[in-house]
Amino acid sequence: MNARPVAIVEVGDEQGQRLDNYLLARLKGLPRSRIYRMVRRGEVRVNGSRARASYRVQRGDKIRIPPHREYPGRGETQGHAPPRAYEGLLSNAVYHDDDLIVLNKPSGLAVHGGSGVSFGVVETLRRFDPSTPYELVHRIDRDTSGCLAVAKSRRALLAMHGQFRRGNVKKRYDLVVSGCWPPGVRTVDKPLERYVLANGERRVRVSDAGEPACTAFAVVQELGEATWLAAYPRTGRTHQIRVHAAASGCPILGDDKYAHGESRAFGRLMLHASELELTVGDGPMRFTAPLPPEFEHFRQPP
Repeated sequence: MNARPVAIVEVGDEQGQRLDNYLLARLKGLPRSRIYRMVRRGEVRVNGSRARASYRVQRGDKIRIPPHREYPGRGETQGHAPPRAYEGLLSNAVYHDDDLIVLNKPSGLAVHGGSGVSFGVVETLRRFDPSTPYELVHRIDRDTSGCLAVAKSRRALLAMHGQFRRGNVKKRYDLVVSGCWPPGVRTVDKPLERYVLANGERRVRVSDAGEPACTAFAVVQELGEATWLAAYPRTGRTHQIRVHAAASGCPILGDDKYAHGESRAFGRLMLHASELELTVGDGPMRFTAPLPPEFEHFRQPP
């Protein structure tokens, strides 16, 4: 581990970012929990004063970064070669230009570090291409595979976030659920609420006290004791598709949070972000991530 002395840095084009995101981008590889602890304890100062993690940094702000140690990525401590992870992400990219990369993220890889995960997609990209200010445009669950958009410039990030706020982004997910999907259920419009289990794990449930959430579903193929569905989320709540499917009586196969019995022990979460449509440059573009082999196992001849 390399020790880093105290540093004073001045904010430039990064203005407008939250303080926590600014630090995460600058202190690459440092665990998210350590960064939040630094801010909470007042070790990080903005123009000589304490600041919240949600503070939006301004051009010319002077940020005090306290002494800290750089930790190796999780893959390095376990003897795995992070360069292979980086090369794997790039080789499976479905789109790549100067402002945007759309990855076909594998199941089991977190999009960012935190909650016991040292290295995610964005940390991997930043470590092996430090000259590019990679930022997540959106998030998908660790166990979900498929389309993940990552901005390569602040300008692109803000433009794409605007599209999400205006509801101009379209997504399709493929999923295999346990049981026969209820006839006539095409839209699940149920509010979702986050909560925490006694062991500290975060969960989501249907609750009138929650945030509005809506998912459209369509049956792709009936598989006897399972059903292949397409899902089109109209909102972007945490675990939305997983909870809406389970609340309809058909949890997703392999869901270790909201399924049970054989469905839970399937081997992987059978949820894949197949398509992502957003505006790039002058017009809309649709990106498609090929279905993983586990889905092909369920495909039946028409």
